[in-house]
Amino acid sequence: MKYAASLALLAVPGFLHAVEPQNGSQKRVVASAEVLSEILHAKDKGIPEDLLGKAVCVGIVPSLKRAGFIVGAKYGKGEVVCRTGHGWSGPSTIRIEGGSFGFQIGAGETDLVFIVMNRHGVNDLMKDKFTLGGDATAMAGPVGRSGEAQTDALMRAEILSYSRAHGIFAGVSLEGSTLRPDNDDNREIYGRDVTQRQILNGEVKRPAIARPIYAELNRYTPAK
Repeated sequence: MKYAASLALLAVPGFLHAVEPQNGSQKRVVASAEVLSEILHAKDKGIPEDLLGKAVCVGIVPSLKRAGFIVGAKYGKGEVVCRTGHGWSGPSTIRIEGGSFGFQIGAGETDLVFIVMNRHGVNDLMKDKFTLGGDATAMAGPVGRSGEAQTDALMRAEILSYSRAHGIFAGVSLEGSTLRPDNDDNREIYGRDVTQRQILNGEVKRPAIARPIYAELNRYTPAK
């Protein structure tokens, strides 16, 4: 699967000209692009295209660590990008911690994708820290390419979330999880101190390392 996704990324215009990752933070951006590509190519079991088309922001957390019986702990880092007046923003590194993770037994790693559906959800992302299900209305996202049953999801949730573990892709609840920016990693990516608000508002030049993320998103969610 990862080999196929790598070939898909290589076929994306501009990918071969992307900057080689130089540090751990940049490697996470590349890993996020690979996860996004694999999930968006999940055919009938993927994220509904009409929801992607309406998404204001998209977040990807590769290899989220989880442990516990039914209620467990989790920790991970990933990238989030938002629409701006001139395309997708640069990626901002976020940390996700705590809370339950749907029904789970044992330990493992899960790839996570979440989509922010409105400006209120974007405003939550701008905070130093916020809780899913508390500060922001969140729910497990519907799966499939058809948009006929998505009205309820659009009306009720600010953030829709999905997971993939052991080849199984599904909507997942992230109730009680906290999200916050990782300022140290963002400094490593951009070479200076920048806030998540500056990044997601498009006030910071996009790094070349993130081109594969934009290429994938623009296939399904052209920037407005």
